[in-house]
Amino acid sequence: MLTFRALGALLTYPGRELVEALPEIAGVLGTTRLLGSAQKQRLAELISELRRADPLELEERYVALFDRGRATSLHLFEHVHGDSRERGQAMVDLGRVYESAGFYLAGSELPDYLPAVLEYLSCRPIAEAREMLGDCAHILRAVGERLAGRGSRYAAVFDAVLGAAGQSGVDWGKAPPSEPEPAADDDWAEEPAFGPAQPRGARAAVAVMKFVPRMTK
Repeated sequence: MLTFRALGALLTYPGRELVEALPEIAGVLGTTRLLGSAQKQRLAELISELRRADPLELEERYVALFDRGRATSLHLFEHVHGDSRERGQAMVDLGRVYESAGFYLAGSELPDYLPAVLEYLSCRPIAEAREMLGDCAHILRAVGERLAGRGSRYAAVFDAVLGAAGQSGVDWGKAPPSEPEPAADDDWAEEPAFGPAQPRGARAAVAVMKFVPRMTK
């Protein structure tokens, strides 16, 4: 299911590799049957913005949205457990889910990073993907509506993930009022979680590139 992989790619750090892959991502999302016409149009507007924006401005905007503060974090368990011990156990459990399906997370990324979750689900049956995303639909919807309230086109990705999962999407009419960009929280600040993806074949840029097959002896 390249739809989930393409949506996850749109949420990764907007470096050169992602920008170069945008035509391919647009092709996947423009032809998928999992999304409606309104969702495709909003995604097309986001992709157009990513293609024409100044690279430095694009990267700064991404960091402000996703790497500062918790309200729009791309780490799902942050919205549920914060910094509690339960979050650590939840990530261990999620990592075991990946491993049981024959995958392990490459690099230093955390299991609850949404683009990684979406890449994993792109390799799984649609029923499993919809069940897992249904469990966190309330988080995805809340983050999407916060992004919409800030006037960010990234909200379209969350709406599309919900739609592809068979869930009700972002309620654009109930999006919170525009919020100021969050200041860095010293208790939350950390190094950016995701750097530019490294190429891996012709479709490397569409893949979020966080998983590799588990090696067998």
